[in-house]
Amino acid sequence: MRSTMGKLATQNPTTKAGMTIAVIGGGIIGVSAALRLQSLGHQVTIYDRKGLAAEASAGNAGAFAFSEIIPLATPGMMRKAPKWLLDPMGPLSIPPRYALRLAPWLLRFWRASQRDRYEASLKAQAALMGLARVALERQIHDTDGEHLIQRDGQLLLFEGEAEYRASLPGWEARGAVGTRYDLLQSPEEIAEIQPGLSSQFTHAGFTPDWINTTDPKAWCEFLAGQFLARGGRVEVQEVNSLVADRNSAALELASYRVTPDRVVLAAGAWSHQLARDLGDQLPLETERGYNTTLPARAFDLRTHVTFGAHGFVASRINGGVRIGGAVELGGLELPPNFKRAEVLLKKATGFMPGLDTAGGSQWMGFRPSMPDSLPVIGRSHTSEAVIYAFGHGHLGLTQSAATAELVADLVLEQAPELILDPFSPQRF
Repeated sequence: MRSTMGKLATQNPTTKAGMTIAVIGGGIIGVSAALRLQSLGHQVTIYDRKGLAAEASAGNAGAFAFSEIIPLATPGMMRKAPKWLLDPMGPLSIPPRYALRLAPWLLRFWRASQRDRYEASLKAQAALMGLARVALERQIHDTDGEHLIQRDGQLLLFEGEAEYRASLPGWEARGAVGTRYDLLQSPEEIAEIQPGLSSQFTHAGFTPDWINTTDPKAWCEFLAGQFLARGGRVEVQEVNSLVADRNSAALELASYRVTPDRVVLAAGAWSHQLARDLGDQLPLETERGYNTTLPARAFDLRTHVTFGAHGFVASRINGGVRIGGAVELGGLELPPNFKRAEVLLKKATGFMPGLDTAGGSQWMGFRPSMPDSLPVIGRSHTSEAVIYAFGHGHLGLTQSAATAELVADLVLEQAPELILDPFSPQRF
């Protein structure tokens, strides 16, 4: 295990301290990377068009989902595609008017679901999750952030014996990489952990080491506060274009140009637009996630609850309950369809009898998704000075601390803790 960030900054004799670094993106990936690089002695500025935690980092479920190593593209998944088109309110949907535009991405998604590619993605995701777990603990320790962390575990629910048995290979895969879990085989066992759920959920898997934050926006802002207090800078500026040659890069802003020593591109669902400036054509699409956050006392939620077959979760946020999830592959331009949030909330009232749905607030966010479910972490093919860190799908919060450490390794030109080939921008 590595040292904490502060120890690494003072003990590593090869650290190239004092570089100027621009991080494009003020979400959890960008903020974590900026904080890590700053701890190593660099002068770091974050650039974001809206400011800190303004997009997907603001309203997600708040889960550090280290046990979620199964890629979205699984063998046989594409047989379900016609059903997605016919059920616009299903757990994974494609708006018909976006389907043609999505076709090239879906082709890569289908290729990623082939058995050999799926196994490779599963292995890479498991390795990244292993690093993510220990990297988060380092980040919590270094920032004294435990007050924003909930360690209450997670319940993944199943309806009936057949659904439960179909999940067993997934549990074996999790166990093979060290995930602790307990399999529950009756509503009574489930109720010991989370009372108040419908008896239609007959089986479950409980992962006791699952971690949440009390509020993902507050967590990102807390880390950003640490970054600012240590001398970091945040510029609310849109980066109009990114220019680079083999060893240097520049950011074109509205009225001036910035020429840092290194650039980290971590702009979430918008990242591919700037990567295109450098000639990198990356197949990034957008998982549009929806949720409704209910106020305190809406339900006595004691753990993170996942309704797997229905594609949504219930998580505890600031004492209230957030009902959200599902995947809508609809890009950045279509207007939100908040009927999806309403459908999820309606389902939740049946699954969680006694849920008080009054006073809720709706949200939709853009999650950057690659067809093989793996993020892009690596250098641009054009420039050694530009490092990519995006495409984490719905696992950005989970993998943020690990991504920050890997980005720092690339900046320092030292061997990363993981083999980065599966995450390379050039893999496509």
